[in-house]
Amino acid sequence: VSGWLARRIRQRASGQWQRLAAAAAAGGKPPGRRLRDEARALRQHLSLLLMVPRAAPASAALQSRQFPPGSDWLWRPAILDGAMHPPAMVAPVSGRQLGPDVALWHDCPHRALILRQQPNRGATDLAGYGLRLEVLGFGGRYLSLSLELPPAARENLSTHHVLRLETVFQAERPASFYARLNIAQGVNTETILRGLGDPVQGEAGQARAVEFDLGYADLQRRPVDKLWLDLIVEAPHMNAMSLSDLVMSRHCRAEF
Repeated sequence: VSGWLARRIRQRASGQWQRLAAAAAAGGKPPGRRLRDEARALRQHLSLLLMVPRAAPASAALQSRQFPPGSDWLWRPAILDGAMHPPAMVAPVSGRQLGPDVALWHDCPHRALILRQQPNRGATDLAGYGLRLEVLGFGGRYLSLSLELPPAARENLSTHHVLRLETVFQAERPASFYARLNIAQGVNTETILRGLGDPVQGEAGQARAVEFDLGYADLQRRPVDKLWLDLIVEAPHMNAMSLSDLVMSRHCRAEF
């Protein structure tokens, strides 16, 4: 990736795209559908790459935050710390990557959704950005954000741990949110579902917190291969909802 040949290949590809853009801007033949699709895919990959270093300073600040004694890990997804490009998506397809660790999943046949990343400007906001999702005539059965947790979260993970989720939501109409933790070990996947309290309503940020006690999980004595969290919205019809912050932490389970 960092060798001379790799850099040379990227330079040649960049030169090709520059020439194509210059020709189109000069009034030449407009780019066809296939070329536009390639350009959109390239832009998405570059945006995901750029989001990671932008999040580094904010993540460092996050690590200095005070959190429960015994905790050994604290994390906020990069999409809440770094700018997303493009900042808005209309009718996103299911499985669309929003950042290096977040994807949007739904089964709405008409994709009647608008997703925006917007700067947080409240005096109490800790994350640099929030996500706003506007749902129009939703004809599906499920809508969720899937967050892949980094390797540090699953390192030596066992039934002696508790994972804590803290969120801040807003919603124009009452909306109920659920969090599902998924732990994959080989062909087995253990899931833990938790409700995030009473329905959220109002533009003022409403904090919600929940804990996943792995002492009650059916885990094997082997490493965890994958760990991810699904944020699920119940009945999201005709609503506008925002996620202003999301932080996960890990700490040792109290033994009795």
